[in-house]
Amino acid sequence: MKKEHYRSHLPHFHTPGQQFFVTWCLKNAVPSKAFEKYSMELEHLKAKIYSHKSRKTSDESIANMKKEYQSVKRKCSNAFNKLLDLQQKPDIDISGIRSINIISESVKYWEGKKITNIAFSIMPNHMHWVLETFEKDFEGKPVFLQDILKSVKQFSAKEINKTKNLSGNLWHRESFDVTVRGSIHLSKVISYTLNNPVKAGFVNHWTHWPGNWCNEDYLDCF
Repeated sequence: MKKEHYRSHLPHFHTPGQQFFVTWCLKNAVPSKAFEKYSMELEHLKAKIYSHKSRKTSDESIANMKKEYQSVKRKCSNAFNKLLDLQQKPDIDISGIRSINIISESVKYWEGKKITNIAFSIMPNHMHWVLETFEKDFEGKPVFLQDILKSVKQFSAKEINKTKNLSGNLWHRESFDVTVRGSIHLSKVISYTLNNPVKAGFVNHWTHWPGNWCNEDYLDCF
């Protein structure tokens, strides 16, 4: 049975019908236990929130706990992205045209069936992706980000490995995801995603990076 909440090294909360900002990377891009401290803190805060809800604690207190949770998650996200940006020359570079085409095909496979793609950027050692999941798919089943990510990562890893004569895991087991909180937050994550290669010094404008893509309906947000 699929769950809206699951845990790897970090806790994940995936409610169908939401917009998400997702980052995943090559298996050696970050240490496996780099975010164990954040994971424990986030799990503790989440359990605390559930406990206070069951005890019918005041809405103000619960709101403050949720703010604390989001603050810790932002710190984790920033640390994760800094680690990725530091690795300029990965062992495997996924920003070549063949890899870009494979990953693009993978993330667009479920377009109109289970998700709406908003924007993505394929960097040498990681991938940023902004998308919206449907509440239900064409069979009336709820759409979980967990399943979409598994499908995309498995297919792209298999095909990229073929082009590079590799085998085994390509991607880091962990993915970092954030639920988009409104139009302002959406604009920020689209901007962050598309400007990532500019920030890294690879190009002068986001449109010059071959691994960038943005849904035309969302260009005004950016």
